[in-house]
Amino acid sequence: MPRDKLDKLNTHGQFEKIVKIIEILRGPDGCPWDKEQTRDSLKTYLIEEVHEVIEAIEEKNPKLLMEELGDLLFQVLFHIELAREEKVFTVNDVLEFVYEKMVRRHPHVFEERNVKNSKEVLLQWEDIKRREKKDKKSSLERIPKTLPALLYALRLQDKASRVGFDWKSVEEVYEKLKEEISEFHKAFASGIKEELEEEIGDLFFTLVNISRFLAINPEEALKKSSKKFISRFQFIEREVGKSGKNIESFSLDELEKLWEKAKFKER
Repeated sequence: MPRDKLDKLNTHGQFEKIVKIIEILRGPDGCPWDKEQTRDSLKTYLIEEVHEVIEAIEEKNPKLLMEELGDLLFQVLFHIELAREEKVFTVNDVLEFVYEKMVRRHPHVFEERNVKNSKEVLLQWEDIKRREKKDKKSSLERIPKTLPALLYALRLQDKASRVGFDWKSVEEVYEKLKEEISEFHKAFASGIKEELEEEIGDLFFTLVNISRFLAINPEEALKKSSKKFISRFQFIEREVGKSGKNIESFSLDELEKLWEKAKFKER
């Protein structure tokens, strides 16, 4: 379909135009690549677009964020088009479903029900969700297992806390951390890899719990530490490069001094 005809489509706005574009791309005279795509083939692109949105948010770049959100929306609508072709559901079904769901789960906004704070909102949300999904066997179901490990642990803990299974204070979790460190020392002394792996996992899980109590996203905290490491290590590489030598020829003490220099420059 020529561009001038596409622009004149009798649609109700830009959203409908994008829906129509995907339908055309998948149609008989559409794009060979688009016509070949399946739900499975699109999974990688969907994940990639989500990460690109996150990067745009971290870079605080509104123009880039707009672009990446558009790409993500296109992926969502592409999956909806596949469902329309299969006669499973349509874009209107999706919109109506999320509309009804959000109204239903916000009775403190759309009905005369009072809540004191955001904590009560979350408790109410979980209560409504449980009543909606009576066939669900566990509060921990439907947390995506493909989430990064730290984020997955955070979501598990958050879900459990919403039904009352939680520590009373961060101090209690800190005591648990000391207990886990002691258990790690014993595993380290034993040298048994399976025990070490288990205790390291317990350490991470407890650190995530501390992060949650302090309202710190452990995934973001680790990312920032990784970026800090990259910055300091690249400083060392630049300093080493000035000498005309290879980094391998520097002693660990010399590299440590450069590391401290990089830390000082950050301050």
